[in-house]
This record gives sequence, structure tokens and C-alpha cells, in this order.
Amino acid sequence: MTDGVALAHDYATQRGGAERVALLMAGAFPGSPMYTTLYEPAATYPEFAGLDVRTVRLNQVGVLRRHHRAALPFLARAVGGADPIEADVVLASSTGWAHGFRTTGRKIVYCHAPARWLYQADRYVGPGARGASYRAALGVIGPSLRRWDRRAAASADRYLVNSTTTAAAVRDAYGLDAEVLPPPPALTPGGAEEPVPGLDPGFALCVARLLPYKNVDVVIDAVQQVPGMRLVVVGEGPDRDRLAARVRDHGRVRLVGRLPDEQLRWCYRQCAVLVAASYEDYGLSPLEAASFGRPTVALRAGGFLDTLVEGSTGVFFDAPRPDAVAGALEVAGARAWDPAVLERHAAAFGAERFRQRLRAVVAETGR
Repeated sequence: MTDGVALAHDYATQRGGAERVALLMAGAFPGSPMYTTLYEPAATYPEFAGLDVRTVRLNQVGVLRRHHRAALPFLARAVGGADPIEADVVLASSTGWAHGFRTTGRKIVYCHAPARWLYQADRYVGPGARGASYRAALGVIGPSLRRWDRRAAASADRYLVNSTTTAAAVRDAYGLDAEVLPPPPALTPGGAEEPVPGLDPGFALCVARLLPYKNVDVVIDAVQQVPGMRLVVVGEGPDRDRLAARVRDHGRVRLVGRLPDEQLRWCYRQCAVLVAASYEDYGLSPLEAASFGRPTVALRAGGFLDTLVEGSTGVFFDAPRPDAVAGALEVAGARAWDPAVLERHAAAFGAERFRQRLRAVVAETGR
């Protein structure tokens, strides 16, 4: 373990930006154990297999490892009931659970966002019967979960956040001030690339979990309004069946599912533009696209305001509506973009800068 440091993460059951940040933390503090609620190796990044991952008892329930959203009613108790982590400093990567791990020492929370399912339920689950069922359940368990969540936040000695948007959300939810420390692009050009069969270069790219609040349906409808434009959607999630039905008769849209890093790099390299229509607490994907010299069309809101420079690295649209997205795509397609400018912008959010600041904060807090 690195100088008495332990790590924590909500659950290692998927592939997303939070999981990549957790792996960056592990790289900053090599040998430190990582405590989490659920760990499903086949569903997350293979790099977790090289870590000392330690789970709570809930991990023994296989169906919850494979479907972590079903574990929501049990996670607060599972985290709060776990033995205290014995470490001088615990660095927790959290969107709602890891900040609740108890520790014998001090605790630093790196917050990706206060729990969306508690504070942004309408945006998180979307409309329809599934959303209505979720909201009904949240009406029963929500008050107790919010009390637990706020106690967990108050147990931290220091809060870090990924964006100015998240800093405001932490202040609103917990009454805490947080330092903004943006994470680096998760996927960079410095690795192998592998073509995706059946795809020709020059497409618009959308990289998102298939959840209602990601507004992938809006992107699909927008592309249909731009003559000749093709769209590739990378990602998996519970909204896949609905989206697949939506594009069944649209030959210009491909849902390719979750891709390995080698094929995702190829997609970034071969796309003409990235499209991001969801409200994000941190705008990670525009940085990834910029690192490959590709511009982004993004919603003028949330974390994209920190990571996209209008006219230099991309174009904003003002509302998640197909006509607004289509208009921004046409603007982006009509101008020439300087790959060197885009790459320099992404480089300013480098991984080593992030790791160095994490080490400094841990050293300051552990004194």
C-alpha cells in the first residue's frame, strides 16, 4: 500500500468515466487496495484485475454484480455496515456510495456528481412506466437515502470534484465547498487501433451509456435531418431495445454496442465529429475527441462548459432538441478545424497533472 493510502469506488461493474478515474487513482497510488461494493470483472475494464480489489458481502449475490441498479436499496447498508478501512487516508471515487465507507484515518472524496438518482431523478430515469416505477420507489426510500448520503458527505475531510457544475451541485446538496480537479481524457491516441467491421470513415460519433438522460434518441433524430450524415453510437444500457427499434429502418445509424479501447480509438480517429446531447456533470468525451483532433457538437450546459471552447474545439447547441442538434452539426461541418489546436486543448487536461494534484492533496490531508 502506498504510504498508508487506501482507495474506494462505488462499484466496478461497468465501463465509464468514473471507472477510468478510479484506475487513474490506482496509478497514482500503486499497491493501494481498492474497496468497493460490487465487482464483476467481465463487465468492467480489465485493468481492475491487476488491483487489490476488496468487496463487501453484497458482492456474493451474482445477480447484483451483473445488475448493479437492482442493488440500490441495499448499498447504503452494505457500505455503512462494512468494517472501517484501516488507512491513514482513504481516497474515494464516488457518485453516491463510496463516500460512505468508514475509515480509521482521514477521508478525501473525489465526487463525480452527487447521487443523480436522489437529486436528479427525473433526468436520470426519464419518462415511461420504468421511470414512474422508479419514482414511486424513490418516494418510499428516498428520504432515508438522502439523510444517509448527507451524513456520508459530512464524514469527509476534503472534497474534490470534476467540474464547476459538480462543485455547485455539492454545495447545494451538502453545503460543502470543493476544489475543482478535472480528470484527463480517459482514452488517448497512444495505443493500438482496430477498425470496426462495416464502418466507413467520416461518420458522426456518439459515445454514451444508453440511458434516457443521455438523449441518444435526440441525436438519432437530428442526424436524420442532415442529408448524407451517418451516425455511430457506441455504448450499452437499458435503453438499447427502445433505441434499436427506433433505428431499425434507418440505414444511416449504427448501434455498435460497447467496444474495446482499440476499436473506440479507431472510431474517434475516423469520425468527422462527436455529438454529445446529454446534461453531463463533467464533459469527458469532448476531450477524448479533441485528443484525436476531432471537434464536438455538445449541449451548452453542465460539464461541457468546462471542456469545450466554442469555435475552437467545437460548437454548442442550446437545447436537447433534434433541430438544435442538426443545426449545430451543419455549422460544424461547414468549417475547417485545426487538429493541432484541438490536441493542445486536450493535452492541457493531462493525466500526470491529475495524478500529481491527487498526491499533493493526499499529502496535505494526511499531515
